[in-house]
Parts: sequence; C-alpha cells; structure tokens
Amino acid sequence: MFVIQNRELRNSIRVAVPFVLIPAVTIAGAVVFDRKRHIIISLAVAVMALLLFAAGFERKTTGSRRLVIVSVMTALCFAGRFIPFLKPIAALTIITALYLGGEAGFLVGAMTAVLSNFYFGQGPWTAFQMLAWGMTGLIAGILAEPLKRRKWLLLVYGALAGVAYSFIMDIWTVLWYAEGFSFRLYLGALFTAIPYTLSYAVSNVLFLHFLAKPFGEKLGRIKTKYGV
Repeated sequence: MFVIQNRELRNSIRVAVPFVLIPAVTIAGAVVFDRKRHIIISLAVAVMALLLFAAGFERKTTGSRRLVIVSVMTALCFAGRFIPFLKPIAALTIITALYLGGEAGFLVGAMTAVLSNFYFGQGPWTAFQMLAWGMTGLIAGILAEPLKRRKWLLLVYGALAGVAYSFIMDIWTVLWYAEGFSFRLYLGALFTAIPYTLSYAVSNVLFLHFLAKPFGEKLGRIKTKYGV
C-alpha cells in the first residue's frame, strides 16, 4: 500500500476527490459518456476511492492493517446485499467510518457497490451507488465523535443517510429517463420512491441499533491491539 507523505497534498485529496472529482465523474458518466462504457466510470470511481483511502494515513504499516479490516467489512456488506428487503450495507459502512475514519468508510461503501453489482448487475447506476454509500461513510467519519457518544444521534444520522441515498439515486433515475435533468421529474421520482426511501431509513436505523455496539467494540479492540 503506497503512502502519500505530503500533508498538504493529502488534505487536498481528501477534499477534492469526494466532493468534486467523484461527483463530477459520476454525473459525466451518466450524461456524456456512452452507457456501454459505464464500467470504466465505476472503475475510475473505485481508483479515486482508493486514492482517498491512501490519503487518510501516514504510515505504510498502519494503512495496510486498515486495508485488511476494510476488506473484511466490505465482504460483510457484500454478503448483506443478499438479505431481502432490509440490508445492512449503509449501517456497516457507517460503523466502519466511526472507528476507522471517513476515508475507510467511503472505500467500504464504494467497493461494496461495484463488487456486488458484478452479481446484481453493472450499469450507469453503479457509480451513483458508489457515491451515495461512499458519502454516507465519509460524513459519518467526519461526525464520528458525536455519533459515537449519542446513540440517538447515530440513529437519526442513519435515517437521514437512507433518505440521502434515495435522493442521490433518484438523480440517476431522472438522468436515465429524461437524458438530462428536470427538477419537475426529480420531484416526481422522489414522490414515487417514498416506500423505498422509508425502507432504506428503517433498515439503517434497525441495523445501527443492533450492530453499532458489538461491531464498535470489536473494531475498537482491533484498533488498540494493532495500533490502527
């Protein structure tokens, strides 16, 4: 695992990649590039997610250990997509971010989307899923301290993350349907997606309620034991 030594460069990457580059590539992939090239967009987002992850640590050994844990959490999220109706992906992504940092959370969310879609189906929507789940983890990492101290706040964040996921995916819905963005169609998509939005929010709340403490304790012990 390579290490980015320059602190200013790391800080620039941690801002530019998730808030500018990945959203820009995701939107461009939907409105500019041929849909047959969607896998290239998804792989580009995956590479940028790895770059963001690398910008989150200074020592090679620490980064390598974090990568092993992130791989395990990604595998758990992958398996979670096979659970019908309620899925733990966002919840596990949030938990990862709380204890390993927002960059790790972004990587778990993004890689879960692209890897699991090799089974569920790749398409232009994959990059939007990568962005949505990735940002869920990144913001959770930024808010880690208050979210870990107050469970009610964590549950509220989980519910809002479910709503945000639906809002981001509905952007893709409109771009696909209208071949361009229409605010009117977007409002219609939000309205028709209310049952799915509620299921995302409820799923996040339930899994965070039951998994946050046991997974958090295990990740905390791992951090202490291996100096992650």
